[in-house]
Amino acid sequence: MLKFIIVDDEPLAHEVITELCNMIPHIKKVHSCYSAMEAMQFLNENKVDFMFLDINMPKLKGLDFLKTLSHPPKTIITTAYKEYALEGYELNVVDYLLKPFSFDRLVKAVNKVSELQTSKTVIKEVSNSDTNPTSLFVKGDKKHHQIELDNLLYIEAYGNYTKLFLKDDMIVSHEKISHYEDHLNSTHFLRVHKSFIVAIDKIKFIEGNRIVIQEHKIPIGQTYKSNVNRLFKI
Repeated sequence: MLKFIIVDDEPLAHEVITELCNMIPHIKKVHSCYSAMEAMQFLNENKVDFMFLDINMPKLKGLDFLKTLSHPPKTIITTAYKEYALEGYELNVVDYLLKPFSFDRLVKAVNKVSELQTSKTVIKEVSNSDTNPTSLFVKGDKKHHQIELDNLLYIEAYGNYTKLFLKDDMIVSHEKISHYEDHLNSTHFLRVHKSFIVAIDKIKFIEGNRIVIQEHKIPIGQTYKSNVNRLFKI
């Protein structure tokens, strides 16, 4: 299932794209953003596979917003202005949809995302097939700290940074929480909240909507409950 967001200041555009995408079974909308700043905040705390991005938005234009992202999701431009097409492709957008666009044209754009995602998955599987790292380099305080993954208790989003809580230390990292979600083994680490990733084997107990690790209490986000339920094979 490919997760996506819509970034557009026009509510009607959200309605049209959502209605069309609801007919495509392998994709799922996870958020609607009505400004570039709202999208920036959401992407800082969440990982998506792609986004539909409008160009002509107030305060921060779509392409200017795209330039600010160091690791942008795959992007499908949706706009009424064809003169920006060249600049969009220079930013490696997946496709460029001119409004109003048809359902089959949107499907074609989504299929491009699917093809790229499949290629990425194959490459990731090959690169990880012969390795199971036990340590991780973390950039913080103008240094690269090597931490043992067995010492990592949980990770907390901290604005544009993250806090890595270890058994006897805490490091502020310059990476976003989505970076660690991508790089940590999902069989050992679990995203339980938009702001938290926990080490599964460090969980002391789970009670209600919180996880206890040592003396730390970590909330379970509503949208991540299904992740936690898998621990009980529910």
